[in-house]
Amino acid sequence: MRKKAVRSIWLTVCLLIFGVSLSAQDSTAVRVGVYPDPPFIIAEEGGRYSGLCIDLWEEIAEALNLEYELVEYNDLVGMIRALDFREIDVSINPLGVSGTRLRMFEVSQPFFISSIGVATTTRTRSQFGMFIRNFFSVDFLKVVLMLLLIIFIFGTLLWAVEHRQNQYQFRPGLLGLVDGLWWSAVTMTTVGYGDKAPKTTAGKTIAIIWMFTAVIIISSFTATIASTLTVNSLATTIESLQDLQATERIGTVATTSGEDFLIAHDILATYTYDAPLQALQALARREIDALVYDKTVMRYLVNSHQLDGKIHLLPVTFNKQYRSFLLPKGSPLHQQVNPVLVSRINRVSWQEVLRRYNLDEED
Repeated sequence: MRKKAVRSIWLTVCLLIFGVSLSAQDSTAVRVGVYPDPPFIIAEEGGRYSGLCIDLWEEIAEALNLEYELVEYNDLVGMIRALDFREIDVSINPLGVSGTRLRMFEVSQPFFISSIGVATTTRTRSQFGMFIRNFFSVDFLKVVLMLLLIIFIFGTLLWAVEHRQNQYQFRPGLLGLVDGLWWSAVTMTTVGYGDKAPKTTAGKTIAIIWMFTAVIIISSFTATIASTLTVNSLATTIESLQDLQATERIGTVATTSGEDFLIAHDILATYTYDAPLQALQALARREIDALVYDKTVMRYLVNSHQLDGKIHLLPVTFNKQYRSFLLPKGSPLHQQVNPVLVSRINRVSWQEVLRRYNLDEED
């Protein structure tokens, strides 16, 4: 009995030791945070991943003989929070390097350089349809109503001082008021039929004031009407930061370098989206006038989702961005990863990897 009890105790101790060793082995697996961000992180069927960052990390892990597990997040905010709370050991998404991230995390050597780009819609519309739509727009009607009001005011004033002494040209009553409006319109347009003309001193004074006023008004209103009729038919042209600041409806993706860029330049984003594809689809539906985001990612998504007929990626670029892996502050893995990463991206074969994902040419 005593021997059986001793054997049972030893068996229990061995099982406990074996279990502890298994858990220790499990805990050595590096927890790698990923967030789908094509072409860097591409989620495939069956829980598999591909992309530039996946290829790079797999070679680093093989060189360092690291066991790892991928932990997927639905957004960048959740992944960065997990990194801050050390729930993951490294984030292999190509995150932009900023002063805040340098203070909060360990940052690897940059392995890719991108820039902030701007995309606009390229949906074409009928010129005649745009003209008709703008012709009956609220802005155009406001201009016309203002013009009619001024004509009415001066026509009424002239009729009021003329109809008693000049009844032949400015008849009494409602018909005389029409005579005044006719004179006011003809004078303003400089047609000058001469069928209506003031004879009293007060009437001539009003006529002189109206003539000079009409010259100023007609030139101003002509420019305003032309602008109102054509402003909506002009294509969105953004060639500088000032043009971007003048754009009304701007979209971006939350917690990205695009949002950081807009905040740094005091530009208010009208809409903020959770994913770049969602933002591009909103742009294609004309919910926004321009999308500010990573130019490389936008170009890849536009091509892969056949949006090139609806979305135009402008040649303008802002702020070069250095893309790196992020690790928790003080992580010993940081010093191991950097030499391997630098060695990998300095190889000739790295250009082949970039070409595989259409990333070898950065505007």
